[in-house]
Amino acid sequence: MAGREDSPSKIMDKEAAHQRISELRKTIEYHSARYYQQDAPEISDAEYDRLMKELQNLEACYPDDELASSPTQRVGAAPLSKFAPFTHPQPMLSLANAFGAGEIRDFDSRIRRLAKVERVDYVAEPKLDGLAVNLIYENGQFRRGATRGDGAVGEDVSQNLKTIASLPLKMKTCASHTIPEFIEVRGEVYMEKEPFEKLNRRRVEEGEAPFANPRNAAAGSLRQLDPKITARRPLNIFLYGVGSAGNAAFGSHWEIIQTLAAWGFPVNPLIRQASDIDACIAYFEHIASIRSSLPYDIDGVVLKVNRLELQALLGSVSRSPRWALACKFPAEQAATVIQDIIVQVGRTGTLTPVAVMEPVNVGGVLVSRATLHNEDEILKKDIRVGDAVLIQRAGDVIPEVVSVILSKRTGREKEFRMPRACPECGSEIVRQAGEAAHRCVNLSCPAQLKEHIRHFASRGAMDIEGLGEKLSAQLFDAKLINDPADLYFLTKEQLLGLDRQAEKSAENLLDAIERSRTPALDKFIFALGIRHVGERTAKLLAHHFGSLEALMSAGREELTAIHEIGPEIAQSILEFFAEAKNRIVLEKFQRAGLSPQAPVPPAQTGLQGKSFVFTGSLESMGRNEAKAVVESLGGVVHSSVTGKTSYVVAGREPGSKLEKARKQNIPVISEEEFLTMAGRPIRRPA
Repeated sequence: MAGREDSPSKIMDKEAAHQRISELRKTIEYHSARYYQQDAPEISDAEYDRLMKELQNLEACYPDDELASSPTQRVGAAPLSKFAPFTHPQPMLSLANAFGAGEIRDFDSRIRRLAKVERVDYVAEPKLDGLAVNLIYENGQFRRGATRGDGAVGEDVSQNLKTIASLPLKMKTCASHTIPEFIEVRGEVYMEKEPFEKLNRRRVEEGEAPFANPRNAAAGSLRQLDPKITARRPLNIFLYGVGSAGNAAFGSHWEIIQTLAAWGFPVNPLIRQASDIDACIAYFEHIASIRSSLPYDIDGVVLKVNRLELQALLGSVSRSPRWALACKFPAEQAATVIQDIIVQVGRTGTLTPVAVMEPVNVGGVLVSRATLHNEDEILKKDIRVGDAVLIQRAGDVIPEVVSVILSKRTGREKEFRMPRACPECGSEIVRQAGEAAHRCVNLSCPAQLKEHIRHFASRGAMDIEGLGEKLSAQLFDAKLINDPADLYFLTKEQLLGLDRQAEKSAENLLDAIERSRTPALDKFIFALGIRHVGERTAKLLAHHFGSLEALMSAGREELTAIHEIGPEIAQSILEFFAEAKNRIVLEKFQRAGLSPQAPVPPAQTGLQGKSFVFTGSLESMGRNEAKAVVESLGGVVHSSVTGKTSYVVAGREPGSKLEKARKQNIPVISEEEFLTMAGRPIRRPA
């Protein structure tokens, strides 16, 4: 269905068109119920949007008597009978969609033409991927709240809404606007990414099915019959507008936003005024660029005509206001079909099943493979070869299968089983008690050795420029190297003997290898590929022991005495250095003249032993550089605010972490204060 064109085919006759219209209406009704009522979507938002667009175009060309009951004329889906119905005093409409700058400009042209004005100013805001709600306040007190439902009637979830800590049950007074006797406040209930992951881990541990994404988790949590269950879920809310406002008078949408904040409602700090459509497009591009760093999921931005009198003049069509537009980002979820499941062997011997799929565009990237993690994950999601599946990709994360589209299963799909022998070397496969991973026991497995060499040369490790996955595999297959230490004995003549290896490229690679002979100790420890020893743990070991020799001779008690190093990590370190083959490679490194450099003890500053959380954009440096500054001075950086956080550094356009810090009375400092504390010069952007 997703492959059909948005516009009706010129050769489609009337009978075929009406047959397709009927088919689309049934399909959309089914998926609307899955999304709005069951919180278990089977297709991506992008595919749903394509189906709706196709139906709208067909109905425009071939109208019929059933148009009034078409899903194109309705919002959402009917409320569930398990909740009391709630009739919205003013309907909650859906929004028309745009995909890209061209359609955004078309929207502005349409507005200016209808309003007969030269320029329109807007309010732009992130489009959260959550559950829309309508809240009723009387004389400043929260009375009732409901889901959007079908736009006219929603589900009364008042008791569940009361459990959301960020939702005020009583409005604050403010100088600019008197609290009205009655007002509808519209907002979005959502769940942040990190609490969502914790919730899913807990559900899996308790034998429950995990939620597919934060939106489903938020919707499922708010629609519980028992408010005690909702209270245990980490829900949040942002308010973004009003419906009926009683005796409150506003002149612009921006005034509404400012007043909601003054009344004590949580308002997204990223909402901005936009003087014209160029400013709107710049905002759209900016929010797209920071999307992956936000603590919550968004799928686009919303543009609203700012002046309320102009909104009233423009009015609405059947299911959406003419004065607002949802500008969607490229889809990060898509539907495809699994053609095969193969098994890859990593550097620690872990076998990872990978889905080979029909290529599909996800978030602007053509994807044909997705990780399936392990056999338990496949069994839990019941993933089979031949299944239609929903996949997702966030930022630069490897794509993964979210769920199987069971309604498309034919019965011809094949179940997957992990192989009993390593697919690379044929050696025995074992699975330790308490672990999900299957592993190859052969330390000389070619796949493990290739991955180990690639990891050794990677940017976070020895950073040998020019030695990527293909070249390292080529060197291994040509038997020029068997382990990372062999890299330091390569000659120019050997490199020139490889296919497509020019003299300049060979010289550059040898220069890069030469520059890596004096690595930082923590980089070298990380490069060794010790199981469970990542970059953070490698830094702890380097600072504690000061030399590789001291680390190699350390015992279990000394290792576990280091903060953040538990018995499992200590056991991995002991096993690594006890392995005879690893000792031989380390001796080879010594013969090659490798000299890991001991870390410089951190200066005694205000950062020593302190934990930092950054929110918003820094003007003088990037996040990675800021993290390096903190760690070089004896501090640590965390991604979320907790009671143990020492400082929250607030940059430009801070997110919800700022509000959390203030609620917990955690010190909030500016970027300049942070730089002063770190003894760094304050750099202004050019």
